[in-house]
Amino acid sequence: MNTDPQKIAQVARSWIGTPYRHQAATRGAGSDCLGLVRGVWREVVGQEPTAVPAYSMDWSEPQGDERLWRAARRYLKTKPLQHEAVGDVILFRMRSSAVAKHLGIVVEVAQHARFVHAYAGHGVVESPLSGPWRRRIVGRFEYPMEMR
Repeated sequence: MNTDPQKIAQVARSWIGTPYRHQAATRGAGSDCLGLVRGVWREVVGQEPTAVPAYSMDWSEPQGDERLWRAARRYLKTKPLQHEAVGDVILFRMRSSAVAKHLGIVVEVAQHARFVHAYAGHGVVESPLSGPWRRRIVGRFEYPMEMR
């Protein structure tokens, strides 16, 4: 099992161009943001730790249930927000009153910070980790060194 940050970035970038498909996690065929994180997990950590139950596109937003954040804390290693590193999984709250429901993987840091993520209408893309994106980050995580 290899959780080398550069390997994580390389694998995440290999998903670029995968079309957006809600609940999918197959490079080249379809993925959503969670599917990207799951697919990279399979390549750098190993077998996924659990089956992912069906989920809606709103991620339980009407109920205010932070399902994605809870799952990230359970299966990934939580990091301080200010400790940015290549390979980090970042969790975003897209609106201040909404649940956190978007994920990305950091592939470059510092002045040219970038992340890979998947979203409807765009598929898996690499984007600058610009101010508007940074302001939405509510969680930062690392893949585990080994499976639990």
